[in-house]
Amino acid sequence: MQTTLHFGTAPNGGEAHLYLLSNATGALVTVTDLGANLVSCHMPDGRGNFPDVLLGHSGAAGYVGDKANLGAIVGRNANRIANASFELSGTSYRLSANDGPNNLHSGPHKWSERLWNVINVDGESITFELTSRKGDQGFPGSVQVHVTYQLSDTNELTVYYSALPSEPTIINLTSHAYWNLNGHASGSVLDHTLQIFASTYTPMEGQIPTGEIAPVAGTPYDFTEPRTIGAQIEALPAGYDDNYCLENDGKLTDVARLVGDKTGITMTVFTDTPGMQIYTADEFDVPWGKGGVHYGAFAGIALETQYYPDAIHHKEFPQPVFTPMRPFVSKTIFAFGTSEQ
Repeated sequence: MQTTLHFGTAPNGGEAHLYLLSNATGALVTVTDLGANLVSCHMPDGRGNFPDVLLGHSGAAGYVGDKANLGAIVGRNANRIANASFELSGTSYRLSANDGPNNLHSGPHKWSERLWNVINVDGESITFELTSRKGDQGFPGSVQVHVTYQLSDTNELTVYYSALPSEPTIINLTSHAYWNLNGHASGSVLDHTLQIFASTYTPMEGQIPTGEIAPVAGTPYDFTEPRTIGAQIEALPAGYDDNYCLENDGKLTDVARLVGDKTGITMTVFTDTPGMQIYTADEFDVPWGKGGVHYGAFAGIALETQYYPDAIHHKEFPQPVFTPMRPFVSKTIFAFGTSEQ
């Protein structure tokens, strides 16, 4: 099987490629050097089918200007920074106010629209490299970034992150993959079952944390016991776009479990990050998904392992500030199975 395919043209005029990772079970994952984006993820349902459970685009053109960030590696900072500014080491920095007065996902000139270098690839893993220059997107220092995707024979998709800065700077990377375990073209995920192994979350005002860490008990945010995503979503006019405080003490731990209601495919998330943002894409209107599929409201769910939103302005939160002596290193695993297992 050919493992490298033409994928279109990047904004800088370079050629984008699609890389295939496969394993002994027949699972297949594709990624592109345009943004190091995840493009597809075909996983077995235990009945001989391999649905693609990841939302994405059919070619490079779809990822250019993609406000939904389908499958993207987000950096330098995932999520929001209030008032698009922060202070670090006595210096103030201004970012783009691309989400009202706030900065969201570091844009513009997003990493997901840049061609990354491929420095290692085989049939089971691939490593991408990106140099983020000094002052890139308004952040201090330069950063050398590596992201590795690895697909195991036990159907675990691991994402390894490392980022070495030239000076103290914010680094908070995540995979903005949207999952629909019934298949990317199957409609809403509201009947998926979700469990989150976290008893607290960060309440928001205008999508910026108040600084409080509050219990989920007795709120629509309580997924400590498995229930459908849509069970209490009517209590939240904008659906879920909220950060959970994980109880992993910086160690790789299972933090969430998602189950497709039609396929029975399961996905357990393991991570070492302190937080995880849950986003249910309630305002989705992506007209040209893979194969020309329209992704509407609740077409997928993002489980974004990361530091808390606006952490730089809340010193009581774990801090995403890294230095040449303390580079950013993190790992997240999406482990797939079936409910019959």
